[in-house]
Amino acid sequence: AMSPVVASTSSLASSIQTPPLSSRRRLAGRPPSFRDVPPRERSLPRRSRPPRRRDPIAVRASGGSHQALSRATAVAIGHHPPPKHVFTPTTVIAGVFSAFPIVALFLRRKELLEKRNARAANDPGATGGSDASSMTAPRPIAPPRGVGSIGSRLPGATHDTCVYLDYNATTPIFPEVAAAMEPFLWEHFGNPSSGHAFAAPCRDAVAKARGQVATMLGCHPDEVVFTSCGSESDNHAIASAVDLFVEQKRGEIGSYVPHVVSTAVEHPAILEYLAAKAEANVLTYDLVPVDEEGLVDPKAVAAKVTSTTCLVTVMHANNETGAIQPVAECARLAREKNRDVLIHTDAAQSCGKIPVKVNDLGVDMCTVVGHKIGAPKGVAALYVASGAPFSKLLHGGGQEAGRRAGTENVLHIVGLGAACELVEREKDVLPSHMSAMRDELLRRLELGLGDDDGSGVRVNGPIDDAKRLPNTLSVGIKGVSASQLLDVLKDDVAASAGAACHSGEAAASVSAVLRAMAVPEEYAIGTLRLSVGRHTCPADVENGAALVVDAARAQREEIAALPEGERPWWCVRKAVGLVD
Repeated sequence: AMSPVVASTSSLASSIQTPPLSSRRRLAGRPPSFRDVPPRERSLPRRSRPPRRRDPIAVRASGGSHQALSRATAVAIGHHPPPKHVFTPTTVIAGVFSAFPIVALFLRRKELLEKRNARAANDPGATGGSDASSMTAPRPIAPPRGVGSIGSRLPGATHDTCVYLDYNATTPIFPEVAAAMEPFLWEHFGNPSSGHAFAAPCRDAVAKARGQVATMLGCHPDEVVFTSCGSESDNHAIASAVDLFVEQKRGEIGSYVPHVVSTAVEHPAILEYLAAKAEANVLTYDLVPVDEEGLVDPKAVAAKVTSTTCLVTVMHANNETGAIQPVAECARLAREKNRDVLIHTDAAQSCGKIPVKVNDLGVDMCTVVGHKIGAPKGVAALYVASGAPFSKLLHGGGQEAGRRAGTENVLHIVGLGAACELVEREKDVLPSHMSAMRDELLRRLELGLGDDDGSGVRVNGPIDDAKRLPNTLSVGIKGVSASQLLDVLKDDVAASAGAACHSGEAAASVSAVLRAMAVPEEYAIGTLRLSVGRHTCPADVENGAALVVDAARAQREEIAALPEGERPWWCVRKAVGLVD
């Protein structure tokens, strides 16, 4: 016997009539097409999961409609909501992919928090506090991962083809410095003297950089004056001392001409300024000679000091030989002779290589140059002790507390400050790295060019390693013209020569420093100044030394075939007056 549920369902289904097919398709006997089916019935059959049936319920329905069938079926099988959690491969995959952005956002947030904590550890005022500078100073951008550590080669096509051994001429902009400068290249462009929102970050950045320079020098930030270059700082120092002397002597009976004492191995920014002002009868000056190691005698400096001496200026370290001058002793003895004398030192080459603390040196003024310590060119600073004079060379606005007119070069000043901070941070590590690179470079040159008795190579400068910069190697190669050697190697090795000799000309010049040291001419004409730095790596030393050795050997063979009178050192003898 048929159950009541099945009987009721069958009677309902039989009552539903299908619309008749067209007579043409019925006569032709062809199967009906999709268009012959009414729109309601065109939906394709769907496979569904049959619901669980509960106790059978008798269907009591009348009529032959879909609504009646649906109601009857619902009553027969029971009405259930769809399950809340249906796990299929599609839903699982969709869930995994939809979670990716959330995970990425979490990891990015974690990375940003770590960077913020690192900045807070290095500079507590950069992320906290209620002062204006902490609110407006931009956060530095971290350099690329793996770039910037001591001894790591900097990226760039030229670094892959040419070995850079000329750090005393200029340094590359260090990655950390470039990262600190970047916000001021794109976003923060305001004039620090303005009062609006665009000016505040720039004004705060200049103040921060002034503090960074002061920390490196061990002075107060108010004693730091930003300038455009080392030459300007040196000129400022001399002019300030001369103007103070003239002002103090004004009204006194007699003629007093200010007098300056310096050395024979100073930078041209000192020597040329003194010569120009002496020619204009503004001052007189004396240059103290150095010994064969390039060092000045403090007693000889003090001996030149008179009652009219207004300034003693002695560079801290020589850029050619690396000789470190006894500035503190010179200052002490000079003041014993004349207590009113001012002391200035050009520390362009020593900063970043040896400690430069103005109180230890006993100076009233000190020159710092940006592009010698990893900052860009076009920015420098002059330390001016509190109470020391400072004469204006530029007149105009009231920038630098009224001491130097001109809108501040915020971008480069930020770079100088970042470089000084880097110097202070790496002061215990970087000198050792540079010293190791320099010594290995010398060892390879002596091995390849020193000859059996070692006479083929001569180191110019102090014998005592503590009296020369850890990165500088002034080496004379016998039987070689350094200028011609570097001309051959200009695409392979970047270095400087201590002498210049132009082929085809009966003239040659040896640097004033080598002449003052009385370096033998056969070594002076072949002197190379090789200087390593923060990003010099062992491969640079190995490749650079090999290239110099090969080129020097080839040139020695060529020069040996020339008549003696045409050899490079005879040109030097004629130039310096050793022969007729």
